[in-house]
Amino acid sequence: MNAKATGTLTVGNFVKVAAIRYGDREAIYCSTTGRRFSFRQLNQRTNRLANGLTGLGLRKGEVAAFLCTNRAEIVEIYSALAKIGVLGIPLNYRLAPAEIVALMAHGEASALIFDPWFSEVAAQVREALPQVRHFVGMGDALPDFALEYEALLSRSSDAEPEVDIREEDAMYMNLTSGTTGLPKAYLLTQYNNAAAGPFFAGYFDMRRDDVVLTAFPIFGRVGFAWCMVSLLAGARNVIHQFNPQQILGLIESEKVTISNWVPTMAAFVLSLPDVDKHDLSSLRALVFAAAPLTSALQDQIRARLCPHLYEFYGLQETGIVACIGPEEKDRRPSSVGKVAFSADVRIVDIEGRDVPAGTVGSIIARAPSATAGYFKNEAQTREAFRDGWFHTGDLGYFDEEGFLYLAGRSKDMIVTGGQNVFSVEVEDALLSHPAVAECAVIGLPDDTWGERVTAVVVRAPGTAVTEAELIAFGKERLAGFKVPKSIIWHDQPLPRTPTGKVTKYVLVETYGGQTADV
Repeated sequence: MNAKATGTLTVGNFVKVAAIRYGDREAIYCSTTGRRFSFRQLNQRTNRLANGLTGLGLRKGEVAAFLCTNRAEIVEIYSALAKIGVLGIPLNYRLAPAEIVALMAHGEASALIFDPWFSEVAAQVREALPQVRHFVGMGDALPDFALEYEALLSRSSDAEPEVDIREEDAMYMNLTSGTTGLPKAYLLTQYNNAAAGPFFAGYFDMRRDDVVLTAFPIFGRVGFAWCMVSLLAGARNVIHQFNPQQILGLIESEKVTISNWVPTMAAFVLSLPDVDKHDLSSLRALVFAAAPLTSALQDQIRARLCPHLYEFYGLQETGIVACIGPEEKDRRPSSVGKVAFSADVRIVDIEGRDVPAGTVGSIIARAPSATAGYFKNEAQTREAFRDGWFHTGDLGYFDEEGFLYLAGRSKDMIVTGGQNVFSVEVEDALLSHPAVAECAVIGLPDDTWGERVTAVVVRAPGTAVTEAELIAFGKERLAGFKVPKSIIWHDQPLPRTPTGKVTKYVLVETYGGQTADV
């Protein structure tokens, strides 16, 4: 019963076929460990892990969590679990141990695979969750209850696992970013993960001679999808745990040609004093996602890092549903592109009716890559999925040519004096001021206005600007009712999710009682 998934859209099949097509060409370089693997070695190691986990007693339909930073092994773990039908839970390594325990309990995990940073977390999981029977860890200083990762591989066969894997099988459970509260777990099938891969390999014009830098967190959907797209193209994937001081040197030394970033990464890199000293001539494109790419930041990226930018839009639950390439991005810097692949996107009013071009409404979407719902939460599923459409919670509009523009989150829309203010528009205006490094616009309660437009601002290093000056700057660029009535100076980076989205609910909770310059 060897590999019944052959010829179907499954992740394990992608890894197997890449090994056949590209053989001994380099597939992965891990900047954390310095190790390099060919496509053949990647498939062999994936099979060894899959067979090793089967030997421990894990079977199709069971659940294994993994807690890893960006490193080559995380690609092996995703792929090995996919080959044997064990549902994976990629854990956000930034969570507190208590949160990790809660998520593993919710997901009914019976195994944990972890990298060298998380031995103490594994010990807490073992104490709190007796149902977790298997622990596999990386590195030399492991707790005595854990089996060493490489030892498991060395004693296991590299033959293809004999498990019947189908496109509709659940592959892993992931979490939303949680910008409005606690995360929600959703399930993705083999097909959800594999369906759009060939399209996007072509859309990004990814080729065998490309060197792809993966700096996006791979525990999230976008990071893993990026790894799969590079695998399909036969490109070399440089896996990097993002560090702004190291990434430019890595691009230079490995001759990176294309990379995926969130806007925050670019902002951090551009703030470095030696950014212009690196040779980035190999870089043909940067791909952005997860948060709005402001016009001011785009200008800096084009001038100092790379002139050719892609941007795509989607949610963890839907996958990519719109994208835009360099030529169109130059002409429409505020757009996230046209509807992509086999997705459908609509802009609707509060009654669910389509609105005309140029009119802001709620974005709803459906796609082959979209999840069918939330795990063990029928109420959330009913709220988000209506009549086959996923309600994203984002606001936006189409122009006359079908290009999509974002106007913020529906919960971020501020109603002040009866007027609707979309926070992203105000943020974009203020971020064009040279003294503004970061900005989040929120609505705070106000007896007169209902909600007071308030900007939480992080000053750029070595600059100075007063509240009055910044408000005056806004008045030159925005309608009067959109201009912030107060500025709050935030003395540290804005709170964000791992994918770079500002957690505005944290700012509302923190500053809800403030009314003046702070």
